[in-house]
Amino acid sequence: MLQTPASFTPLLVPQESADPLSFLFHAGRLLVRDADLALPDPEVVRSLRLDPQRLQPVGLLGGRYARAGWLDDEAQAPAGYGWRGLRSLFGELDEALVAVAGRAFQIAEWARTHRFCGVCGSGTALAAGERSFKCTNCGHTAYPRISPAMMVLVRKGDSFLLAQHAQYTVKRFVPLAGFVEAGESIEETVHREVFEEVGLRVHNLRYFGSQSWPFPHSLMIAFTADYLEGEIRTDPNEIVEARWFGPDDEWPERVPQMSISSMLVDAHRPPGR
Repeated sequence: MLQTPASFTPLLVPQESADPLSFLFHAGRLLVRDADLALPDPEVVRSLRLDPQRLQPVGLLGGRYARAGWLDDEAQAPAGYGWRGLRSLFGELDEALVAVAGRAFQIAEWARTHRFCGVCGSGTALAAGERSFKCTNCGHTAYPRISPAMMVLVRKGDSFLLAQHAQYTVKRFVPLAGFVEAGESIEETVHREVFEEVGLRVHNLRYFGSQSWPFPHSLMIAFTADYLEGEIRTDPNEIVEARWFGPDDEWPERVPQMSISSMLVDAHRPPGR
């Protein structure tokens, strides 16, 4: 699963390094070498003449310094390099490198969008001792954005509810999911989203696991729950189709377990399905 590797240590302060890992982004895509998907080497990064403020510390991966930055123009990609979406790198790059790239993207996007204060419009500066920007005028503090979202696999007897989400680019059956609203607990979100999306009531929520999901800044918190009452009634704005999958049904095909969604489904998939 896409998760922080054990060999990674986060850093808040930039370090001097002769050969850093440089994760550079434009419009959510990572700069990599066309020939072998390698990150740009130090000479290539120097040729871009980036403002030092655009290069933020990420951490150490296996003892090697990693930093994140961004470019404003797609055409700034050096010769022999191109832009790749992180999802397209699943299975092509080392999992540890992709996981740190996901963290780097969130840091780079936070730095890019918080150069100026959202309250008074003045410039900001990195605060000491924490990952935050502080306004140099009014003192407003901005931290990296993290959007918590629930995911739930609903059980009814020996069947499980899976749905095709209208907003997903890939049309396949997956667990229900939705973002936490202001004032909600994560459990309240589960109950609300299940009822809004498919018209069912659930109970007996059980925590399954969580995962940072950098598309663009989610924290996925997964549960299982038991069916309580109701008939499937989908919201067409959210759900294309929802149905129960039992031990005699043909289940959605297995996909690489990069996401907690795949792990949640596979953990409850009947043998041979």
